[in-house]
Amino acid sequence: MFKKVSTVFIFGFYTVFCSAQQVRPSKSSEIYRELKTLKHLPKVLYLAAHPDDENTGLLSWLINDQNVETGYLSLTRGDGGQNLLGTEQGAALGLIRTHELLEARKLDGAQQFFTRAIDFGFSKNTTDTFKQWDENSIIADVVWVIRKFRPDVIICRFPPTAAAGHGQHAASAVVAEKAFKLAGDKTAFPNQLKYVNVWQPKRVLWNTFRFGAVNTTAENQLKVTVGQYDAQLGMGYGELAGLSRSLHKSQGAGTQSVAGIKTEYFSHVIGEPAEATFFDGVVKTWTAKGNADIDQSLDNIISAFNFNEPDLSLPALLALRKKVAALKDVDLKRDKLKSLDNIILSCAGFMGEVVTNQAEAVAGDNYNFKLNLISRAENPVVLEDVKWLSQSESFNRKLSKDSLITIQHVIKISADAIPTEPYWLAKSPTNAATFSVPNDTLVGLPEAESPLNVLIGLKIGSDKFQVKLPLSFKKLDPVRGDVVEALRIVPALELKFTQPLYLVKENEDLHLSLNFKVNSNKQFSNGKVNLMYNGERLGGSDLKSLNGKDFTVDYVIPKTKLATIKSGRLQLDANFVADGITYSKKQVLIQYPHLPSLQYFTPATVAVMKGDIQAKVKKVGYIQGAGDFIPEFLRIADIQVDVLKDEDFYGNVDESGGNGSQNKLSQYDAIVLGVRANNTEKKLGRWMPFLWSYVKAGGNLVMQYNTNQDTTVDKLGMYNFNIANKRVTEENAEVKFLNPNHKLLNFPNKITADDFNGWVQERGAYFPDQWDAAYEPLFEMHDTGEEPLQGSTLYAKYGKGNFIYTPLAFFRQLPAGNVGAARLFLNFLSAQKN
Repeated sequence: MFKKVSTVFIFGFYTVFCSAQQVRPSKSSEIYRELKTLKHLPKVLYLAAHPDDENTGLLSWLINDQNVETGYLSLTRGDGGQNLLGTEQGAALGLIRTHELLEARKLDGAQQFFTRAIDFGFSKNTTDTFKQWDENSIIADVVWVIRKFRPDVIICRFPPTAAAGHGQHAASAVVAEKAFKLAGDKTAFPNQLKYVNVWQPKRVLWNTFRFGAVNTTAENQLKVTVGQYDAQLGMGYGELAGLSRSLHKSQGAGTQSVAGIKTEYFSHVIGEPAEATFFDGVVKTWTAKGNADIDQSLDNIISAFNFNEPDLSLPALLALRKKVAALKDVDLKRDKLKSLDNIILSCAGFMGEVVTNQAEAVAGDNYNFKLNLISRAENPVVLEDVKWLSQSESFNRKLSKDSLITIQHVIKISADAIPTEPYWLAKSPTNAATFSVPNDTLVGLPEAESPLNVLIGLKIGSDKFQVKLPLSFKKLDPVRGDVVEALRIVPALELKFTQPLYLVKENEDLHLSLNFKVNSNKQFSNGKVNLMYNGERLGGSDLKSLNGKDFTVDYVIPKTKLATIKSGRLQLDANFVADGITYSKKQVLIQYPHLPSLQYFTPATVAVMKGDIQAKVKKVGYIQGAGDFIPEFLRIADIQVDVLKDEDFYGNVDESGGNGSQNKLSQYDAIVLGVRANNTEKKLGRWMPFLWSYVKAGGNLVMQYNTNQDTTVDKLGMYNFNIANKRVTEENAEVKFLNPNHKLLNFPNKITADDFNGWVQERGAYFPDQWDAAYEPLFEMHDTGEEPLQGSTLYAKYGKGNFIYTPLAFFRQLPAGNVGAARLFLNFLSAQKN
């Protein structure tokens, strides 16, 4: 059901602006493009499944050359992918990729939309995909975006067939066609019609492609030339596209900025066929819409536009605004007034921000803020009034040209302000593959508008405007300069365990060191800590004389209580009770240089592996890969882990230039290569001969999965094997043991089929499909209806040592607390001890 949304758009002489952390004027070249876009009525919606699926070259061309308002609808936020930046997975990775998309859109100029679908990893066809996704709810979301954005043309990146290469890719085409048919139907999803009107796009096209050996283009398809040079950008659209796509840093999607024109191909899917252009049969101009006076006004404004003095266009823009405000088409009026008012503020050179020097705030507390305002227009902009959340203040003050004014004010954060987090993570998902959204009208938005805004009343000429300025945090970074981010609301107290995972062997005490963060603005004199399991209190402490600072609480679960907890993965919960309030959330804060600070909250829980988990290694060398949790897991298992560097391979150099000492590799019981190390570690080519020598001399080398993209080394093993895009995506796929007596399956842990229970998302990916006879495969597994695969783990004896290549998804299983995966991985490390 769709619920009432709180954002109000006031038409006539008032408009509410929704902004980022600052309202800043566009460059004059951007204003000029926005004026030309205002003159064109068509809209295009590009639709695919994931972040980085979009054709950024086409988006850049549509926006900058055709001056057509364009959006990208990604069904998912990329939650199921892999992370080249760090250890974030799942929801945290989806949050990162959401904001990478937003950064990309800032460059190419497109709008960004999403559905509630969760990326659950690779699927091989639409049947598998719709076992996870509720098809009807995803179609409803796409219909909602179509009705809100009102595109004339929808372009799919993928077909609904196996040529899409991924079940979620194909599913995006399926839902696009079905949503096209339903968006104009009043009987389809009628609850949406409380907030939007039906809308029927003209057509759906498929943007055919050449991906590797797959070529779906044909000369009889509709063709468009893109990539042209744009003097106002100083580059071609293909070059801009490369910059935009390269912002998908967590995916390692860096793309060349390619100059020069190219041809894009399009196949008809549904609707009226296009003969010559995307927009055949589409109303393209104001004149065709019956508003020739608006067309003429825009022609005059564009031809007279002064790039050095854009404020000279203000009188004509204000006159145009009255014409647009008089439109009877409410949807068209809303869209074009919003665009026009942004142009007017930019031409006025208006900048506004409301900033404090604290990144975090607590509900109910007071903070000092600065309201900074400036206008660069010759004819003054007048500040009429300011609404400081709950207080209003009149000013009637002219903003002198290019003169900054600063107004200081103490703002009290409302006592009922909720902690800052993405709207789609505020509630637990309705199922494993669909986010639960607290207000259905938020569907489609990349993020919700800040609820904490100062409203600025302005007058430009005789027209009045209301501008929203969100409460923000501003600091001077010595490297990045000014950093302006959203003020983050946090609870008065947050809890988190000091380590992300605990490993407990049978019949051992469990020692948990709990860390509680108490915000310095909230003083607690006492409280009670509770440690819970399945709703039962295992123990805790009454705390007296607290001073509001961070503190830690240590608690040991007795053997008697631990013995009553069954083996496997278990979850412990913590809470803190004070003044009748229970605090049970932990903050997750993600910070990367190319993104704003990202925050969300999860229950204060920790996973515990309890079981017969044995390890016979004490010291492991590690070559870092892409965001691998395994070094941390090994340290939790009381294994020393050294991240290897150049000097560990080459040893010391004496004065004569020779090796003063041997390399350090022989000291390690095992050496592990992180996931995708061959894609991320550019020194690996120099190190491989040393690793082979280490194995030959009696070492144990465990290599995790790699892809064939951007590799450093052609030959990874002592004997050849060929990595293929073979995978088992069903996490519960049956596993056949090819040699149950193999030492890797019996020491120090006896591995059985039970150890493959409870795996998450997948068994593994990028299995080898060919290998030298020296290798022995350990397992056979496959997805439903497919041929058996034996490349999930290969073992070879080399000299006195062992080499293991395993593309099994340990990087997912170990953070999830899977005991069986831990037992198997520790067996691999212990191979040389057997």
